Formats: sequence, C-alpha cells, structure tokens
Amino acid sequence: MIIIKQINKLRDELAIRRKAGKRIGLVPTMGYFHEGHLSLMDYARKKSDVVVVSLFVNPAQFGPDEDLECYPRDFKRDEQMAKERGADIIFYPDKDEMYPDPFFTYVITEELSKVLCGSSRPIHFRGVTTIVAKLFNIVQPDIAVFGRKDAQQAIIIKKMVEDLNFPVEVVIAPIVRDADGLAMSSRNTYLSHEERKQAPIIYQALQKAVEMVQRGELDAGSVEYSIRQQIETASLARIEYIKIVRERDLSPVKVIEPETYVAVAVWFGKTRLIDNVVLKESI
Repeated sequence: MIIIKQINKLRDELAIRRKAGKRIGLVPTMGYFHEGHLSLMDYARKKSDVVVVSLFVNPAQFGPDEDLECYPRDFKRDEQMAKERGADIIFYPDKDEMYPDPFFTYVITEELSKVLCGSSRPIHFRGVTTIVAKLFNIVQPDIAVFGRKDAQQAIIIKKMVEDLNFPVEVVIAPIVRDADGLAMSSRNTYLSHEERKQAPIIYQALQKAVEMVQRGELDAGSVEYSIRQQIETASLARIEYIKIVRERDLSPVKVIEPETYVAVAVWFGKTRLIDNVVLKESI
C-alpha cells in the first residue's frame, strides 16, 4: 500500500494502473476507521483491481458551530487498518491541496440537500457533493462505494452522478452495526458511558417500525408516532427529526409505499446520531 498526498502524483500512479487494464475503486472517507469503513473497502475490493481510499476531513461540509476541529483523527491507526484490509492507495491530501485559495466553485443538488439533515445543516451537502465531485475528477474511478448509514448523502451523490454524467458506478453498502444495534460512526466516540448505553434505543425503535409495516400498518403518521414514543423513553435522547420519505426524491409520504424509508436524527448530549431503515422494499 502506498500513501499519496498530491493530486498530480495520484493521477500519474492511477494512469499507469489504468493503462494496465486495472479497474479502479474509490472509497471516500474522513478517516478514524471503524468496521463500517472497512466493509466499504471490502466491497471495493470485490468489484475492482485497485482500491483507493481517500482520507480527508472535509472542512466544506462543516458548519461554523460544528465539530471540525475536534473531529476524531488518527492517521497511523487508519493507515494500518486500511493496509490490513487490502487497500492499495491512501489518498491523504491537505486542505490547500483540495481547496486552493481562493476557492469559488461548489456543486449543489438543490432540493435534495434542503430536507432531513439539510434542514439543520444548510451547507453540509454542498460540501459533500463538491468534495465527491472533486474526488471523482481526480481519481476517475470505475466504482465508488458509500455507506447506507448516510442514506441522504448516498441518494444525493447518485443523483449528482446521474445529472452530471459522471462515468462511475455508485455502490451503496449496508449499514454496519455494533452488537446492540447502534450504527457504527466515528462520532460514537463522543458519547459518554450513559449516552452510549441509551443510544441503541434508536435502532430498537426503527426495528419496531419495520415490524409494524410487516404486520400491515401503512399509515406513516402512526409509524412515526411509534418511533417517537420509543426513543423518548431514553432520558438523554433529544429528537431532531423523524421522517418517512421516498427513496427517489426524499419527499414525505402519508401512506407507506414501496421504496420508502424512515430517517432519524437524535441528539445524545452534544453528539448527533443519524440512522435509517427501509420500511418497504421495492416490489
């Protein structure tokens, strides 16, 4: 495995591999790896010959009062984990490499970025789509792998790829969870002992919602109410939103239909956790 920090050097290295007929896979990350990140590398390995893992804490997707400065970082740990998982290249640029001063150009997905997490994080998805578009231009991957935990992000990126004609296959890998159901996230390290103990209530409530739909409950309001009631039994939980939406356009539904999922954002102390489950699969 090699570590590359400069865009031009990465392009030169990948040109050699591409000329040899190798298929390039990209896993964009902000580092501080856990099993969820590693599972994305596994997916990329299955579908490509060269696995590029980008590691960049992207300042453009953090708001002014968010956790950019304290976001967990440990490059040596990440390097070892990626190497053990079979990554071929870590792309590890600094801020000046990715955002030369002055920087004026952003990619925006309009309506999809205004709802769910976008309601409280108005610049977040502009930062996400911009950095992913830059990575696609730099790496020119055949496939790129993202996690289902950030479902809104994945839907937005797929739409960006469609609208802007990027020649890349976007793969969405399943959520990886701890034994108690909590979706793995680098931000889980922020949780206190008691917050971590209570946080699995999120997935428990989502699983109950799935069971309700399987039993025939299709009223979105009733399902949302059930989720809210259960999460509120955790004394430290503060619900930001619970939304039942269509996968294709993130629009809310009143009656649960195929390709509908529920997304939640819940605060435990200063830690914001997101999760989602599909309520009804496509027919």
